[in-house]
Amino acid sequence: MSKMSKLENLIEWFNGKKGVIIALSGGVDSALVAYAAFQKLGPNALAVTADYKTLSKEELNDAKQICSEIGITQKFLEYDELENEEFVQNDSKRCFYCRQELGTHLLELAQKHGIEFVVDGTNLDDLGDYRPGIEALKQKGIRSPLVETNLTKNEIRIIAKSVGLSVCDKPSNSCLASRIPWGQKITIERLLRIEYGEKIVKQITQLKQVRVRDLQGLAKVEVEKEKISVLAETSILEEITKKLKLIGFSDVVIDPEGYSPGKINVIVD
Repeated sequence: MSKMSKLENLIEWFNGKKGVIIALSGGVDSALVAYAAFQKLGPNALAVTADYKTLSKEELNDAKQICSEIGITQKFLEYDELENEEFVQNDSKRCFYCRQELGTHLLELAQKHGIEFVVDGTNLDDLGDYRPGIEALKQKGIRSPLVETNLTKNEIRIIAKSVGLSVCDKPSNSCLASRIPWGQKITIERLLRIEYGEKIVKQITQLKQVRVRDLQGLAKVEVEKEKISVLAETSILEEITKKLKLIGFSDVVIDPEGYSPGKINVIVD
């Protein structure tokens, strides 16, 4: 099946639905879902972005940009995940508690607006990873059109590019809490220094895929393996170290293995 036929299938998925809420982050997956929903439903498609403490300003701005490009109406859910003790304790079900709370807020908003369907940007490739958050949303009855129309990440990027979505080649991202190993408590101080730390590294290196892991105050910097040589330059590493220490990190190390998702999902005492 051609990529355009897959896009048509995705758009057709929304046929017959009187209204839908799309849980929209700043990434390409939910952007394509929002695009398809808007093509079929117009003003009856509503994009909802959760503005909580673990969402970076960069992701929030990208979500706004996506909605502007599509022309879809956007609403914001504002709440503080740090008030959820199950989430803050940061065990292996952190993402489950996060998405469980998000799902509750989305369903409440849908009920308020008389909207029957809530959908997300989960794609076919996501099902192969450890993603307790997906299970939490599924339990809430939230649907995943990209899964139901058999779309992979690569296909999503190609289609998103063809329809002019600026996030088509944006690297995958996850919430700031994912930079803190399981078993270490999530605090606003740690989240802020992670967010600022990644912004600093991106500005200095001009790299797009950056993670600053917070290991009890030690900043472990990850970039794509083929880009590690950028960090090997003494002047660049010295500048990164100096600035990350200024925002509260005790020291800085570079991960020689490079970036990979979910790398620190282990319990650390």
